[in-house]
Amino acid sequence: MNWSENDESAMPAEAQAPEAAQVPANTLFMGDSGELALDTRRALVQLLAGPSLDGRRHPKLWPILVRDEAVIRRRLAELFLELVIDRDVQVAFTRQADTGDLEVPLLLRRAQLTFIDSILLLHLRQRLTQADSQGDRAVVSTDEITEFLSLYERAANTDRAGFVKRVHASIEKIKKHSILQKIRSSEDRFEISPTLKLLFSAEEIQALTHLYQRMAAGEAPAQLTQTDADEEVDQ
Repeated sequence: MNWSENDESAMPAEAQAPEAAQVPANTLFMGDSGELALDTRRALVQLLAGPSLDGRRHPKLWPILVRDEAVIRRRLAELFLELVIDRDVQVAFTRQADTGDLEVPLLLRRAQLTFIDSILLLHLRQRLTQADSQGDRAVVSTDEITEFLSLYERAANTDRAGFVKRVHASIEKIKKHSILQKIRSSEDRFEISPTLKLLFSAEEIQALTHLYQRMAAGEAPAQLTQTDADEEVDQ
């Protein structure tokens, strides 16, 4: 020992205040025991708050996510979540990890979609594919959506106003999940988020398309019989 036991000023800082010496470098507030930097935490919170982290809507967070992807993946994995990221379209979101037979608590809520919701999502996904192939922005209008969904309106339906009301409610629901984003200076035109590409695989699109085409032709597959326009279907 080369300092006096009674002279604290001569002691190393770690010995004088061991608790202070252990405070993480990224401590941001009283009681904070986190290790991530402020901007990394913000990107992580946006992913958890959902529905996505979009490079166009979150231009400050996107480069942070790309920079710290590895550590963010680790944090999400501890919550049994998987990071899905598409660098080309600059979109990322989280989904429940495939844990096989391992029983784990579910953090993400499962969305319940009505029949109209699911038809609308499929239509938007197809419009997105079409726009991509033509190098255009994927833009739809309320009238276009209503006209398309009318194909699935019951022939015997006499409540046209009620059907249109349900279509508008479905559009509002999709907007809340940022799949449809209103175009500036327009009240009824929306751009389709590229996030939708990551939510529906090619196989799922094909299966749903065949199913709904049969329904539009008058069939009623047992697994998705429409008993009411507000019937909810798990997706």
